[in-house]
Amino acid sequence: MNKTEIKSNKVSYKGGLASYENLSFRARLVKDWQRNKIIYLIALLCLSYYFIFCYAPMGGIMIAFKNYRPARGIWGSDWVGLKYFKQFFSSHYFGRLLRNTLLINFYDLLFGLPAPIILALLLNELVSQRFKRTVQTVTYLPYFISQVVICGILLDFLSYEGLINQVINMFGIEKTIFMQDPKYFRTIYVASGIWQGVGYGSIIYLSALSGVDPQLLDAAAIDGCNRFQRVWHVTLPAILPTIIIMLILRVGSIMNVGFEKIILLYNESIYETSDVISSFVYRYGLLQGNYSYSTAVGLFNSIVNFVLLILVNYVSKKVSDISLW
Repeated sequence: MNKTEIKSNKVSYKGGLASYENLSFRARLVKDWQRNKIIYLIALLCLSYYFIFCYAPMGGIMIAFKNYRPARGIWGSDWVGLKYFKQFFSSHYFGRLLRNTLLINFYDLLFGLPAPIILALLLNELVSQRFKRTVQTVTYLPYFISQVVICGILLDFLSYEGLINQVINMFGIEKTIFMQDPKYFRTIYVASGIWQGVGYGSIIYLSALSGVDPQLLDAAAIDGCNRFQRVWHVTLPAILPTIIIMLILRVGSIMNVGFEKIILLYNESIYETSDVISSFVYRYGLLQGNYSYSTAVGLFNSIVNFVLLILVNYVSKKVSDISLW
């Protein structure tokens, strides 16, 4: 292509851009729709999903402030204001539910957040690719097992005649009914959750580790750093933004405990340590039909999560200049 052709192409491009800018707003929309309609249709599907399943149900929050009766509907039910919030805060369940929810999530955050980071760092140091792939496959598999199957395995292994009791009895330790003793529930819940999700959770950290500049590691090795020192002074600072983002997301959902696993594992004898807000909402809302009361409890849970997310994001932005927004 000679200089004359290049010049003519530039002129035609500028002319086309100028003509597009001279179009009316409606004409621009029509032209843009014709050019990118496939992209807009795909985006419309995503927006429709979030509107139908995330935003539209938010209208049901009104149930928390009304004496909801299904026959009368949301708008036809009597307005009671903060009655159910006051009832929940003054009940003997409030302290137990809040304590159990916070403790289970705190232990999960304390031990569950570092676990995939440590696994990713260990996998990143492996030389044998075959062994690395084998370890990854073995650690990923539990994540894809159904929660019902996982809980069934736990109940069988931890029963009085289960595998765990058979093993400890071989060493002269008396058998224990683990799932009927409140002091064991949090440990069982958190440990099984780490085992199930540590492999899958390490994927994002392995992706972050792939972006670490090898020249920095080589320079640290030349300066006399051993393997641990290279990880501590080079690798960890490089993936620190990813760790902080994951920490913010975890703290933002600290009041959420998966009620499916809780319900599959708990029983009345261990409510003292196993009953959490999500299981309480399920039990009172769906099983007992107390929709207004359970909605008020769930709304309180969501508000606390929202406040924690905003607060942790603000602190992170001030301290490390890393945040979600």
